[in-house]
Amino acid sequence: MRPPRRGPLSERVDRWWPGRRSRSLALAAALEAAAGCGWPVVPGARALRGAPGPCSCADRSCALPGGHPDDPPLEAATTDPRMVRWWWERRAPGAPVLVATGRALGAVSLPRPAGPWLLRHLEEIGVPCGPVLGTPGRFVLLTAPYTLPELGGLLAERPWVPGVLRYHGPGGYLVLPPSRTGAGPVHWVRRPGPGRPWLPEVGTLLGGLITASAVALPQR
Repeated sequence: MRPPRRGPLSERVDRWWPGRRSRSLALAAALEAAAGCGWPVVPGARALRGAPGPCSCADRSCALPGGHPDDPPLEAATTDPRMVRWWWERRAPGAPVLVATGRALGAVSLPRPAGPWLLRHLEEIGVPCGPVLGTPGRFVLLTAPYTLPELGGLLAERPWVPGVLRYHGPGGYLVLPPSRTGAGPVHWVRRPGPGRPWLPEVGTLLGGLITASAVALPQR
């Protein structure tokens, strides 16, 4: 019997297969996020190297290679360790670890050059900060989950809000370490503590985020 015909996408993905260490690290990170932190996760599309790229999704001109959900969709994100283990052991070994925002956590991010200044500023004024992600372009501060109306009300109270801030609330997602997107690796600037990490309310961080955007970034 002939093997089933494989489509172009399967052929492209098969050209890149992560090594054993990469598969082990991705699985461990996914299990820690889901079972340890209580954050719903799902495998992301893979960034591909060379001619088959840039991404394992069907879009040959993908703008976010390795940095977005694909199959399974974001709505499938789960904290069930059995499902997580099956995904990263059998279906998508070594795939980027994506966490859905809105249910168990949220986030706000700002351009990376302002990140170190912001963390020092928050420490100086005594505002506690939770886990922080570093991506090639941004610092991402994890927060307690928030609704869009709640966020809108908080922003409306401010006389000025910089356009460089990004909000990761319901329906959004984040890429977790040790994932590597087409833009580069993702890492922890401040790692989550053991167990269910404490997450600050988004409103407590907005003042610092706005100040950092005004002080630490070039103004055009």
